Amino acid sequence: MNIFFDTEFTGLHQNTTLISIGLISEDNRTFYAEFNDYDTAQIDEWIEANVISNLKFAPPKAGEQEYYIKSRHDDDIPLTEKWNLEMRGNKAEVKRELSEWLSQFDDIEIWSDCLAYDWVLFNGIFGHAFNIPENVYYIPFDICTLLKIKGVDPDISREQYAGDIANVEKHNALFDAKVIKACYEKLI
Repeated sequence: MNIFFDTEFTGLHQNTTLISIGLISEDNRTFYAEFNDYDTAQIDEWIEANVISNLKFAPPKAGEQEYYIKSRHDDDIPLTEKWNLEMRGNKAEVKRELSEWLSQFDDIEIWSDCLAYDWVLFNGIFGHAFNIPENVYYIPFDICTLLKIKGVDPDISREQYAGDIANVEKHNALFDAKVIKACYEKLI
């Protein structure tokens, strides 16, 4: 099973922390999580305007406890056919739910876009690369390389190349994962 994913994080530097992660399988099952334990001191104006503003969930009000599962699946679709999950939680909660979500697939190939940071951060959810779920192939694949091989400028706007994709703000991890999937499908 090909799974396309993207992350949003606090900056292009060594100590960056995850803000959100989005994954979509080739058969359109989705996982989206926002982290509530990222380093807010690393948020600059660009991250605030382009990433934080595109998050789905608001933090709980003062004095309220955070309920971290938003929804596990669409009620109209049997769980065996499609499993979608959206959540907000800390790294341990995201790890637990992401591990369970990934367990529904036999063999997984991961695809991303300019995935250097994304892949390291994905591995970091599980502690390190040797702890990722066994059904996840340890070598990720990059849509940039596929674009180059197919003779498409790797610097092209992904949304433009994908074509008919819902008009949502980029820099939302799930939307960006859907764009990566659409690019992959057009290339293949």
